[in-house]
Amino acid sequence: QVQLVESGGGLVQAGGSLRLSCAASGSFFSINFMGWYRQAPGKQRELVAGITSGGSTNYADSVKGRFTISRDNAKRTVYLQMNSLKPEDTAVYYCNADIITIVAGNLRSFGSWGQGTQVTVSS
Repeated sequence: QVQLVESGGGLVQAGGSLRLSCAASGSFFSINFMGWYRQAPGKQRELVAGITSGGSTNYADSVKGRFTISRDNAKRTVYLQMNSLKPEDTAVYYCNADIITIVAGNLRSFGSWGQGTQVTVSS
């Protein structure tokens, strides 16, 4: 069973910084894509940033230049460094990972989600 555990959320003033972490645990072969999503009250969940196993990254336009995603494959962990935070960044942030397992000698993939961590930016 795979588990994603997020940490690092909290309350910060506008202009401040936070660093989110998401560690994957359990028995699996590898992880492909890892990403951070967020969902604000009354809004749909949106992709904030993603990173492939090879290190290619993509960002939502609203966070480009402020947020940086990175990963440590050995630690099975993905990070999101958030700088110059704005009140509109307030949301629950979720970690997502594309998990690769071996089933009957074949590679299989499935998506896994963390439980979410609250980020609140005060003005």
